[in-house]
Order: sequence, then C-alpha cells, then structure tokens
Amino acid sequence: MNAPRVLIVDDNAVNVELAAYLLAEAGMQVASVLDGRSMGPKVAAFQPDLVLMDMQLPDIDGQTLTAQLRGQPATRTLVIVAFTALAMKGDREKFLAGGCDGYIAKPIDVATFAAEVRGLLPASGRPPNT
Repeated sequence: MNAPRVLIVDDNAVNVELAAYLLAEAGMQVASVLDGRSMGPKVAAFQPDLVLMDMQLPDIDGQTLTAQLRGQPATRTLVIVAFTALAMKGDREKFLAGGCDGYIAKPIDVATFAAEVRGLLPASGRPPNT
C-alpha cells in the first residue's frame, strides 16, 4: 500500500516543520507550501490525499483556497482539513460549512496529531464533515 500523501499549506515554517516531521514519522509522504499562491501547482504535482489548510494566510485566505479546490473537477473531492489557530466558538462549524472535511486546531497535540490526520484520510472510511 502506498503511503498517504499530505500537503501542508501554512505560512509558519515552524508549524510546517513540526507537522511534517510528525506525519513523516507516522509513515506519510509530506509536501508543503508557505503561501496560498503556490498551492495550485503543488497540488497538481504532488497529488495529495489530504490538504492541511491554514485558514489565515497572508496572500489569500484558506477559505478562498478551499473554494477554489472545490470548484475544480480534479480536486472537488480532495480531503481538506482546516488547520488553524482560529478556535473560537463557531469557527469549526464555519470552516466545515465552507467546504472543509475536518478541523484541527493549533497548537497541535504532538501525541495525537498524526492519528488525527490519519483518521481524516479517505481510506479511513470516515465520512466527510466529521
């Protein structure tokens, strides 16, 4: 079985480094981009199974990027997970309603992060928006 491919879209290099390390240690292939404008070409080249999408990027927000992915036939069903420090009441629901399939708040719990991501992968059988 091929290792799951996870793309991290986050402008904070420290967040990316930690998340990528934890996912790679759990046997996943990981790629990343530090800005929203680089996401499209990276998605096409890497063909991820799941995208961890920061919702607060400096150049284009994660909700707009999610809508763009949902609007393209090739990426319409791609698993997109809001990966954000926005953890106020209603934020999770807003991102799920906006097209995300899951929600992981930052700061992450290093002990459970990889398992959380694995549970959101398409092969897990987990239904979208849970």
